[in-house]
Amino acid sequence: MSIARSAPVSIPTAFALAFAQIAQRRVLGLLLKSIALALVLSVAVAAGFSAALLWGVSAIFGAEWATGGAGTALGVVASVLGVWLAWRIVAMAVLQFYADDVVAAVEARHYPALRPRDVPLREQARQAARGAMRALIANLIALPIALALLFTGVGTAIVFAVVNAWLLGRELRDMVWLRHATDLRDAPLGPLSRFLLGLAVVGLLAVPLLNLLAPFLGAAAATHMVHRAAARP
Repeated sequence: MSIARSAPVSIPTAFALAFAQIAQRRVLGLLLKSIALALVLSVAVAAGFSAALLWGVSAIFGAEWATGGAGTALGVVASVLGVWLAWRIVAMAVLQFYADDVVAAVEARHYPALRPRDVPLREQARQAARGAMRALIANLIALPIALALLFTGVGTAIVFAVVNAWLLGRELRDMVWLRHATDLRDAPLGPLSRFLLGLAVVGLLAVPLLNLLAPFLGAAAATHMVHRAAARP
């Protein structure tokens, strides 16, 4: 059943609507493809990170240390850390390639009167590359601050949560904007709403199993929030 475009929507309601659509066959297939690709790329990035770290350790302390028990343990820790760090960036970058399909599925079900444009693959790829680069640069800038706050126990997590919430809120809004050119930009999603949307996705990314669904749920929820914001008088 279509939802009235003028009805207000909160972040919990937007995510509830997004979650309710997962069982739809079109959405489920899209979700499985994006999860599979993101997992493969995340493991590849993590393997590269681990190899680079062990190469650096070997260059500094010698090959014997790097290939011993300590080096093996470091490799395992580096791989796990690499997957954890890579997943957020890789999953969102992969979603950019499927974003048009995700937003289209939500709009077809809830906002059938809309007439979006078809986004060329080249434009989707460019948007994905820009988003991934922004995420990488912002996280690298935040890394020294996060490391300095390691002793607090929670400071590091807070720094990364704030940075990625700001990034994700913008990326998710732009995914919807991309299909409608400038049609929605006269009534944009406010900075606080964007940040809270991104923060909700960051929270989901930290929960096992739900972190696999987080990018899709974020994109679908953003679609509801952007259209409802544009429909307000």
